[in-house]
Amino acid sequence: MTSERVGILGPGGVGGALAVHLVHAGLVVVVVTHADASLYDRGELTLDWKGRKVTAEPYGTTLLDGPVDLLLVAVKAPALEDALGRVEPQAVERAVILPLMNGVEHVETIRARFPGRVAAGSIGRFEAYREDRTHIVQTSDSALVSMASEELPRKELDHAAALLERGGIETRIEESERVVLWDKAARLAPMAAITALTGKNVGEVRAEMRPALEAAIAEACAVATADGAPNDPASQLAIVDRIPPTVTTSAARDVEAGRPSELDAIVGGVVRAGRRLGVPTPTLDELLEQCRAS
Repeated sequence: MTSERVGILGPGGVGGALAVHLVHAGLVVVVVTHADASLYDRGELTLDWKGRKVTAEPYGTTLLDGPVDLLLVAVKAPALEDALGRVEPQAVERAVILPLMNGVEHVETIRARFPGRVAAGSIGRFEAYREDRTHIVQTSDSALVSMASEELPRKELDHAAALLERGGIETRIEESERVVLWDKAARLAPMAAITALTGKNVGEVRAEMRPALEAAIAEACAVATADGAPNDPASQLAIVDRIPPTVTTSAARDVEAGRPSELDAIVGGVVRAGRRLGVPTPTLDELLEQCRAS
């Protein structure tokens, strides 16, 4: 039995689904949560995937104090500070800390708490949501995790990637943290803002709000390019055009449900980067203000 341990900080849609896949790959998985951790010890974590129910029994805890080889940070932005307080420094002394979060600012927040152990990460081709605390629905077939780090050696990233790949998760190691973060943010910020503001799904946004979508993506790509991660608006729009029409964004679902949203982290992060870099973002500015006012 493997002695390699993966911690998952935040067992929501992303973290919960990955926990199930990694447990079934034979890894020791420790789920770190602010809620009743004993639910996970009782094997109540269930994943609906490809027409079947898959159950798993990771370890559950409210404080990660034992060592892990890989820590996946899968909380939403408003919960990040509280979540980081649930990780003891000695638990991640040898770990790759890999956030799979939306936005472009969270890496530095995590790095300030745990210097020397952080990689930038992004998860794509993946759609999952939480029905309740231990019931996850994954609607995508698979996932692609991209990562890069300015402070970790390549061999440590390779090891982290190998652990994920054992769970059937495709991985890609990039040369630049900026590239990893902006590749998703350049299209997600416009989509999150528009879907949260209007309540429309991706297909409706493409059909009914194409000019605003194109303008916002062009702005986000300009900011990304100025930040050292060249992005082409046409390429980002092509990705959006391939998304199934009924898909929405987690930010829109949170707004609809009255939960704290990640709009400031996702959209505000791009707007703040634009101001820092001298790149105007009038469409994104207006969308963000309308979201805040609604």
